[in-house]
Amino acid sequence: MRATLKEYTKLDKSILNLITVEFFVQLINVSFIAILPLYMKSEGYSDAQYAHFTSYRYFGMLALALFLGMYIKGRKILPMFYVSAIGVPLFALLIIIGVQLHSTSILLISHLLWGTAYTFIQIPILPYIMRNAPKHQQTLAITLNFATWSIATIIGSFIIAVFNGLDAVVFNEHNLLLAISVFCFSGVYFVLRIGKNEHVPVMTEKRSSIKKYDWTIILKALVPTAIIATGAGFTIPFMSLFFSNVHNMSTAVFSSLNLATSVLVTVVAIYIPKIKDKYGYGKTIPTTQTLAIMALIIMATTQYYSQMNYAIVIASVFYLLRQPLMSAAVPMTSEITMKYVGEGNREMVSGLTSAIWSGSAYFSAVGFGILRHLDVEYVNIFWITAAMYCVGVFLYTLLIRDYHKRENAGLINH
Repeated sequence: MRATLKEYTKLDKSILNLITVEFFVQLINVSFIAILPLYMKSEGYSDAQYAHFTSYRYFGMLALALFLGMYIKGRKILPMFYVSAIGVPLFALLIIIGVQLHSTSILLISHLLWGTAYTFIQIPILPYIMRNAPKHQQTLAITLNFATWSIATIIGSFIIAVFNGLDAVVFNEHNLLLAISVFCFSGVYFVLRIGKNEHVPVMTEKRSSIKKYDWTIILKALVPTAIIATGAGFTIPFMSLFFSNVHNMSTAVFSSLNLATSVLVTVVAIYIPKIKDKYGYGKTIPTTQTLAIMALIIMATTQYYSQMNYAIVIASVFYLLRQPLMSAAVPMTSEITMKYVGEGNREMVSGLTSAIWSGSAYFSAVGFGILRHLDVEYVNIFWITAAMYCVGVFLYTLLIRDYHKRENAGLINH
């Protein structure tokens, strides 16, 4: 374990600083996913209303994603990280104010701008790593960047669980979200510390043209992501509501559960490079995702017997297992996608990937709101996610086979 962790400390300092910026952005993201729905619930908002406002966050990401993916090709990326480091905490504060004032206009605008600001780090960060990290450190850098989600969840959940557990009145959801948002302005400091002469690939064309991309390869790479992302949109943002409404779990207990889950995710993430080297993409990605689907189904179906005392225990255990299993594949699918599409397509793919996740999350949030408005049970919504995950895993299996064919034919540039 110590030797593995030591490898991450040897990453290029500019990359480490950039990943720290990502951590502060994700700390806001995971904290808002965890307790914003509970805060809005305490202020009288319904599940459908929360989903409606959240959909604007994803719409903001979707609206900018494709343009930004094209724009960054052949241009410097570093200045864009300032937009996220400043904009995400700023608009998070506006969301809190909007909820407090029950202002629909503030909530819609702040969610929209939050999503836009978030895009300025989500899209450029992988291309920046692929451009600037030494070749032998790229897998480590991508893995650590992915792990910022789970590390941020660990710290955010710890803060929420401890302080809310000590005094649920003083450290209520409003005050915790406010404190975390202000604290996360610290990310600006680490953008300033990146301080490296950024490598910018020379463009053969003066302008990026849609026709210059290999759309056959891009579509093959992104269809599995689109299926998985759409399914995830019905589930991930609404886990706290599932545990609160179905199992009557408190904010402090759910945050503790998130903390434990994120520790498992982080431990698994640390070993992903070694797991990939030992078992390869073909075994690791489908196996971990299939087990994650099984865990999701078992967790969701506890709603059928939620009145039993042991139901919450089963739901918690399989929630603990689902996330690290599903998350284990993400760095590998990101890496194989970037290698599969080649250097000339990476910026576009990064933009489209963000657009897919944002767009699917937007439509899923709208769909979730409609389904909950129609009183469709959580378990039935989660069945939709499980079905879409199954299709996505099958398509990833086909993609991995095609990757190895192209690799053996010398068409993959490592």
